[in-house]
Amino acid sequence: MGRINTNIPSLIAQSNLNQVNGDLETRLERLATGIRLNRGKDDPAGLIISERIRSDLEGVNQGIDNAQRASSVIATTEAALAEVGDLLNSIRALLVESANTGGNSAEERAANQLQIDSAIESITRIANTATFGGLNLLDGSLDYTVSGVTASAISKAQVFGATFPGGGPVQVDVSVLASAQTGALYLSGFNAGTGGQVTSTTTLRIAGSVGVGIVEVVSGTSLADLVQAVNNLTQVTGVSASLVSATDATSGVVFNATTYGSDSFVSVERIGGPTDPAENTVQIYKTDDAFQIPATGSVWTAAGANLSTATRDEGRDVTALVNGTLANSSGLTLNVFSPTLQLELELNEDLATELNATTSFNVTGGGALFQLGPEVTTLQQVSIGIQSVASENLGGALVDGRLNFLSSLRSGQGNDIRSSVSRNDFNNASVIVSQAIDEIAVLRGRLGAFERNTLETNTRSLQAAFENLTSASSVIRDADFAAETSALTRAQVLSQASTSSLALANQQASQVLSLLG
Repeated sequence: MGRINTNIPSLIAQSNLNQVNGDLETRLERLATGIRLNRGKDDPAGLIISERIRSDLEGVNQGIDNAQRASSVIATTEAALAEVGDLLNSIRALLVESANTGGNSAEERAANQLQIDSAIESITRIANTATFGGLNLLDGSLDYTVSGVTASAISKAQVFGATFPGGGPVQVDVSVLASAQTGALYLSGFNAGTGGQVTSTTTLRIAGSVGVGIVEVVSGTSLADLVQAVNNLTQVTGVSASLVSATDATSGVVFNATTYGSDSFVSVERIGGPTDPAENTVQIYKTDDAFQIPATGSVWTAAGANLSTATRDEGRDVTALVNGTLANSSGLTLNVFSPTLQLELELNEDLATELNATTSFNVTGGGALFQLGPEVTTLQQVSIGIQSVASENLGGALVDGRLNFLSSLRSGQGNDIRSSVSRNDFNNASVIVSQAIDEIAVLRGRLGAFERNTLETNTRSLQAAFENLTSASSVIRDADFAAETSALTRAQVLSQASTSSLALANQQASQVLSLLG
């Protein structure tokens, strides 16, 4: 080594020392922070995926919080509904007590009516005051809003869930494929010679979905009186009767079930009639499903009705498409549960009994929307409707062809609504209260199913995802202390060695002086 202006070994030693010191600083930083990725240069690709995972973790963690908040909302709502259910059960008990008119005075029934009024007011108060953090729960604020519902087509529409793609309204189209029918039988054989009268003492066993009754008429009884005798037992049997034609005394009698659907039926059997077939001219018929004997009060002709002898006939549920999906049906009620729409419709008799009849309406908005996933997309949101449980909206039941609600049980209502205890109309009142109890039970069941099958499963799924994402993030971001301490020791040794090498390299230049003697 004869040159002193440029010390190449010293430069090499300096370069190595700088590298070792940089590595030493990195190890010390990782050990001090516990993180392997403190800046982008540490691992550019790892930093990118790590930041994405961290973003997912924040979304998942917030989704868990949202689900827990939603569970709290549902629990608060159900607690209020449980109280409403207790009040309804107390109303039912008061109705049963008041119906015992032989053992209760008018004053006692009046006192029961006051208790019913108070309970109904309490139900409405609960509906208006049940809140969660300022959010009204049972006053209809969380219910869906609909428009364009035609009363002559749909008596009641209840939307349980709906998805609004693009934020626009959802159109609901209903198309009747097969009409609803009541069980119906036709009693004929009253020729002009009889003058439309029963020619011999006749006993009829009449049965329907409500119960069984016996009607006995003597010889010479007019068909009008027979019809009246049957209708006097309608609340006992669930069967009504009418003359085929009010102007023709020999037209015969039609027996109809009072409700529609496959669960309703009418059965008419003649007991102890003439043993001689020649004398037994009165026959009971039914028609095939292609023809429905009209309901009470309608005029029709038996000609071409495809009659066949029978003593029993069942009704038929309406069959309809809702937005192209075949709906589940029971009587006049349609139920649809699809991923984008869940609702229940009570069809009006005029629409349900008309083949190929159609109607439509729009679900314009509303509902309680819960964000349950880490991404703000429709697939990670769940919407549920919670209808108002105020007495004016609860217990909608058809009474005498009119939709009555729980509020009609209060005293002082108009005489056109016959459902108040003060008017001793216990049957209609019981129907309304039973409907209200069922609605509350179904609503609690839906909320319970939503909490159990949606919120809790979503929470468990997100917690599992949170654990796995955290583990993945830890592998990428967190420092391995065992590896880092080992690397630190190596860097320290190399730093000391590089320092010593640099000192030796700097000393080599001074050896040139020995050449000068």
